[in-house]
Amino acid sequence: MTQADHVAADATARIAAIEALIHVDVGRNIANLCAAAKGGLYAAATALAEARNVGVITGFYVPRGTPPAAETDGPVGAALLLHGLAAIGIPGRLATDTPCASACAAALRAANLTTPLDIVPLDTPLTPLIQTWRKAGITHALSIERCGKAADGRPHNLTGLDIGAHTAPLDDLFTAGPWPTIGIGDGGNEIGMGNLPPALIAQNIANGEAIACTTPATHLIVAGVSNWAAYALLAALAVLRPEWRETLKKTLTPKLDHHILETLVHQGPAVDGITRTQTLTVDGHPATMHHAKMAELLAAIG
Repeated sequence: MTQADHVAADATARIAAIEALIHVDVGRNIANLCAAAKGGLYAAATALAEARNVGVITGFYVPRGTPPAAETDGPVGAALLLHGLAAIGIPGRLATDTPCASACAAALRAANLTTPLDIVPLDTPLTPLIQTWRKAGITHALSIERCGKAADGRPHNLTGLDIGAHTAPLDDLFTAGPWPTIGIGDGGNEIGMGNLPPALIAQNIANGEAIACTTPATHLIVAGVSNWAAYALLAALAVLRPEWRETLKKTLTPKLDHHILETLVHQGPAVDGITRTQTLTVDGHPATMHHAKMAELLAAIG
């Protein structure tokens, strides 16, 4: 085995270890979904390492929240990811819809980003935005924690509720190409989960038959919490590209993560997707839990 082979094998092993850290079930019974998506992090990171301009999609509206708002999972990870990519010279833009716009704007502001924010009004054609992304030279599209179309063509939250009245079909932007796509989710109903057999989601996730997203991705990452996948992508890029390592590690800091979350919740506003309350938590778990996961990922970079 050559030195190059040893380096490649080491990177593969480190990224597999990073992926294992986010393949942790936090209460949704996703172990079989994680197993089916194994290797997705390496494939996605390898693709993203070649990106020249990244289009990110996020925003999962919680109509029965107090107040009704976007959830905290998704925008935090999107802002951190865009922050890290910008630091290594890869520009991007963020797309969402009107109900989630203020939350996404708050997340970008907290990350000190001037990233363009593309806001899609509900019930309007996506053709203009698709053309904007093409003209902007988007080379890779990534969706994180964005509710996608189920078999009935409608988006459903984990309770099975149809939230189409609050959700623009950004699946159509995601798949409009010519870019490869990366989907990130944690419950089976997010854009990208169309890579998995619907029966797998139906058998393992509550209301899975009704909510399973049918929109596929070139690469799928499943995580216990979707924000963790954004952390993991930055960690994997740091493994693949040693010249980026120290810069990316500076993005993976609890201080920045917490500042984004705090700004998102109070200025978005945003709510926890599980408790549906305006608290500094993500998927029912406090920031300390997510920062502990970040520390594990940083250690796995090596």
